[in-house]
Amino acid sequence: MISIQQNLQEVRQRISAAAERCGRDPAEVTLLAVSKTKPASAVEEAVAAGQIAFGENYVQEGVDKIQALAAYPQLVWHFIGPLQSNKSRLVAENFAWCHTVDRLRIATRLNEQRPAGLAPLNVLIQINISDEQSKSGIMLDALPELARQIAQLPRLQLRGLMAIPAPESDYARQLAVCQQMADALAQLKQHYPSVDTLSLGMSDDMDAAIAAGSTMVRIGTAIFGARDYANATHNNN
Repeated sequence: MISIQQNLQEVRQRISAAAERCGRDPAEVTLLAVSKTKPASAVEEAVAAGQIAFGENYVQEGVDKIQALAAYPQLVWHFIGPLQSNKSRLVAENFAWCHTVDRLRIATRLNEQRPAGLAPLNVLIQINISDEQSKSGIMLDALPELARQIAQLPRLQLRGLMAIPAPESDYARQLAVCQQMADALAQLKQHYPSVDTLSLGMSDDMDAAIAAGSTMVRIGTAIFGARDYANATHNNN
């Protein structure tokens, strides 16, 4: 049986190879291990293999894991799922990052609910780059105004952009979409010195995302194996 440690090693090697092919330093790309539906014991296995950054899609499940793994203060927890207003306090109080801010109301709630004793919550604005009705996120033309509003909230730190492009098997088309995101990030950087993060790329489009300039790839199944939604607490999202 292949272990989480072996899987992590393979994913890291793939990230390094993709970065080197386009002349980038692999250290510029953070691997975010997406641990949704997986038990805290699986996260512990990944921690033992040197993984620090973890992404959770479901608020309550993520909070339960954060509390269960409180003995590992080095871990950095990212919320990467759709965020409902009634769950914003749990994200503000427990996570270091939120990748899915797509409206001022959510940003305002996170800002108000972020405890003063914690560092500002790192936030990414989610872009609906493929204009899919089923996906969260804003259109690119709405980005300047939302970024301006978020930048004024003192308990938030605007760090960049996140997107989930529509599935696409053709590398050239993947790259074109990823490049749109990279261009948007470059424009945002000109106005906000804190912006440095492009959360883009999953197992199927990671190579194109890295070639375009992604600084954070979100990988789940390739690390932890197939997800078991029957045992997940995602109904509490």
